[in-house]
Formats: sequence, C-alpha cells, structure tokens
Amino acid sequence: MHRVLTGLAALTVTVVAVGGVAGIATGWVPPWGASRVLRPRLWDWGSLINATGAAVWIFVGPLNGPPQGASAYVAWAGWVVFMVGLPVRLRARHPGHLPRAGPTTTAS
Repeated sequence: MHRVLTGLAALTVTVVAVGGVAGIATGWVPPWGASRVLRPRLWDWGSLINATGAAVWIFVGPLNGPPQGASAYVAWAGWVVFMVGLPVRLRARHPGHLPRAGPTTTAS
C-alpha cells in the first residue's frame, strides 16, 4: 500500500508541476479553471510553488515515516511553502492593480 500511495503522490505532484511550468512558458491554464483565472502566469507560479511544497512535505514527512530531527523541520517547511502557493493562486483570480495616472493639472 505504501508503494501505491507513493506512486499516486508522485504522479499528482508531477502533473501539477508540469502544468505549472508549461503555463509559465505559455500562459496556459487547465480548462476547468480557465474561466475564473484572470492572471494565468501568476496562477501557474502558484501551481509550481504548491507542487514543490507538497513534494517536500509528502516525501520527507508522512511517506517517509515519522519525521525525526531535522527532517521534521524540512517537512514542515514544505508545508509552509505549499501554503504560500495557495494565496498566490487566489490572487490570480483577481484583476491586478491598474497603474496610477500622474497628477492631473487643470489650466485656468
């Protein structure tokens, strides 16, 4: 069962990471989320951050046995990186800020 879980985790993380890299290069977003994403490159960077954090957390933490010593800190750092990717992806669903126009002057 451990091998099945490890294989599924590796497949999932790989698919998300490849999608993130492909999206960064081309601006592509998966079809099921494309209608809600307003900034595709930011979405893809968030996907890559999520995949990296999840891979570290899963393979150093739960699928490697009980984390002991330094590996516990590395596993939790992976979890933090995964959590950082979530707000990045959420920001991709909102429009960016428009540049401010310079000061306006009126001639009298």
